[in-house]
Amino acid sequence: MRSAATGTGSPPSDTTARARIRDAAIARYGRDGFGASLRTVAADAGVSAGLVIHHFGTKAGLRVACDEHVTRVVREAKTQTLTGGPGNLLAQLATMDEYGDVLGYVLAGVAAGGDTARRFFEQVVDDAVEYLRLGVATGTIRPSRDEAARARYLALTSLGAVLLHRSLSEGARYDPATGVREYLDVVGAPALELFTQGMLTDSSLLDAYVAHTEASPAEPAHTQGER
Repeated sequence: MRSAATGTGSPPSDTTARARIRDAAIARYGRDGFGASLRTVAADAGVSAGLVIHHFGTKAGLRVACDEHVTRVVREAKTQTLTGGPGNLLAQLATMDEYGDVLGYVLAGVAAGGDTARRFFEQVVDDAVEYLRLGVATGTIRPSRDEAARARYLALTSLGAVLLHRSLSEGARYDPATGVREYLDVVGAPALELFTQGMLTDSSLLDAYVAHTEASPAEPAHTQGER
């Protein structure tokens, strides 16, 4: 069985009890969700539940430590993906076994929603903006009429598709690294074909949509009872 620390991006020298507990929690939450108990995490780390409380105070405190570590690992990893596409960060993490637990935690966090999910998603969008900017600058990607909107769309579709694939996977136990590799095997060719060759034969639908949105500014939101 793989030790918890090997899948979380922690340096091999980080073997303190606090780090072992945090890494065990990241691995457990990524596999089973955030309902896993402190006692289960403690058993995974080979420590007592009391020691978990000693280091983190509460389950919420442990979750904060996990969030901070995963965010830091992802931020460091993204510096190696600036020449890739907006979904390249997930693909890179999936191909590195030592990041498998981090990827599982990210997917569990996004699926659970909340502040952590929003922070991670906005980070993915920021990454996508930079990837696309570099691609446009080097001539490998066509410029967009709205670069930020395109980046957000690609982030939504890539993360959403991975999460749907995860929810439809057979079996009770989902291995994040294997799962995302399988997903890329399915979508890689058609996605590249679509991005490279396009799908529509002319711009009539886009032209009609742009003309409509420019002529019809968005209505202000109405509260219940105003209509």
